[in-house]
Amino acid sequence: MNYQQIISYARENRQNPTPAEERFWEHSRGKQLLGLKINRQYVISYKLNSDYTRYFIADFYCHKLRLVIDLDGRIHDYQKRYDDNRDEILNALGLNVIRFANQIVLTEWPLVVKTIGSYKLTQS
Repeated sequence: MNYQQIISYARENRQNPTPAEERFWEHSRGKQLLGLKINRQYVISYKLNSDYTRYFIADFYCHKLRLVIDLDGRIHDYQKRYDDNRDEILNALGLNVIRFANQIVLTEWPLVVKTIGSYKLTQS
């Protein structure tokens, strides 16, 4: 996919969030989550070589903490190798990744806040 296609896909994802994404966004937009600016469906680019750029879409991203927050549904049970590779590339770009199962976001919101809060403290 080229940049315009990936941006279009990210916009489409914003219009059709999963229930967990909807809940996360409801509690994080407008700096509601620990005073942090959070972006959703955030496009991250990286170069494989001088001629080829690839893209990831982070479910949520906090620039201040250089933190990717991914919400994992059942599909992630079958793509562990892809997720590990993706996290490795994001870490190489100087980004950190936190993953939450959708069910945690839906049923244990205080745990999500505590986890991100703990991460925020280590980055201050």
